Amino acid sequence: MSSALRVAVVGAGPAGTYAADILVSSGLDVSVDLIERLPAPYGLVRYGVAPDHPRIKQIITALHKVLERGDIRLLANVDYGTDLTLADLREHYDAVIFATGAIKDAELPIPGIDLDGSFGAADFVSWYDGHPDVPRTWPLDAQHVAVIGAGNVALDVARILAKHVEDLMVTEIPDNVAQGLARSPVTDVHVFARRGPAQVKFSPLELRELGHVRDVDVVVYPEDYDFDEGSTAAIHSSNQTKQVVKTLTDWTAKDPEEQTASRRIHLHFLHRPAEILGEDGTVVGLRTERTALTGDGSATGTGELHDWPVQAVYRAVGYFGSPLPDVPFDAEAGVITNREGRVVDAHGEPIPGMYCTGWIKRGPVGLIGHTKSDAQETVRHLVSDAPGLVRAPSPDPDAVDALLASREVQVVPWTGWELLDAYEQQLGAAQGRERVKVVPRDDMIDISLGRRA
Repeated sequence: MSSALRVAVVGAGPAGTYAADILVSSGLDVSVDLIERLPAPYGLVRYGVAPDHPRIKQIITALHKVLERGDIRLLANVDYGTDLTLADLREHYDAVIFATGAIKDAELPIPGIDLDGSFGAADFVSWYDGHPDVPRTWPLDAQHVAVIGAGNVALDVARILAKHVEDLMVTEIPDNVAQGLARSPVTDVHVFARRGPAQVKFSPLELRELGHVRDVDVVVYPEDYDFDEGSTAAIHSSNQTKQVVKTLTDWTAKDPEEQTASRRIHLHFLHRPAEILGEDGTVVGLRTERTALTGDGSATGTGELHDWPVQAVYRAVGYFGSPLPDVPFDAEAGVITNREGRVVDAHGEPIPGMYCTGWIKRGPVGLIGHTKSDAQETVRHLVSDAPGLVRAPSPDPDAVDALLASREVQVVPWTGWELLDAYEQQLGAAQGRERVKVVPRDDMIDISLGRRA
């Protein structure tokens, strides 16, 4: 080729950053712009990981090393669909990889889900992680709370709700979040899993951490413990499942009289959410149906109902992708319609020059390692397709800059993120913390563009 292939990667979370990195390391002569709608990169690692999990936040260090090299251009605070359309990308890039992730809560179609006091976990996570596009306040007025779900997000929500706020003050928790949590009257958080202890999706480390939260007891119920043939097979075939079951089983041996903490996290298994109960439009309880394992690790309802007096319910039943303008979308799966990362049309035919990776490609499953292998698959197809791609009419990077300037888009480059990053670390250093997040979008932009010292 006579000139470098121009590629836009939409989304600067792990999926997009890995795809950009793999692409520039592929041997292809390529120029990559990483387009991000928020003023800061890193996606759900910045805005989806609980602040008291700094170990996971270390993923940011790896992403930082990729972007600081300078061979990938960051265009943050640029929204696909408004600031730049698909037609714009076609004009200026030879190919585009969508890596927009999944940030919305999956639906839970049970009666009462729309009552006041019924929340999506993803929205709560965005609030406590200081996402700039959510309200600054959160209604924390419940003493007893239910969390529906059997994954790490459910544990995160339960732990953040139950933890004493002073124990979060060593983290990067934003000031408005700390103030909100400090006013919370919560004493009991109940986590409900539809199946048994061998089927939960908690990671062993996250589960063990739950047992070390100061002045918070973990309460389990032996009658909720059932292991069928499918459970036994899962325990023998997965070391992770074995560790999770051991931790949960060890907790059944605790002496209830020794559980004297002021707050409690209750773990309930074999309970399916049936209805959120309300009065005058507000949550007053959760009704669950007792389930029974069927032999293969799945569960079926027994008809036995239980009512739990709670004043708030959080559903942590998974994330769900959002459709993008002019991009084929599978509304049932919540992903861009694709085949191994090649975006396909209604007839299943690949659309030249359009690709996807990460959760918007495969759904919100898997860990960071899966995201990297996922990106490798997508990039492999792009590299294979490169010789036949129709080249963009206006590939000069300056043309993109001029277009965004004409639309008065306040683009935050990598150097702008470095300014904000340093500012947040300075805020943290003054309090003996690693960083304190800046939350309002306008403040983030002003700092990034050097309009605030």
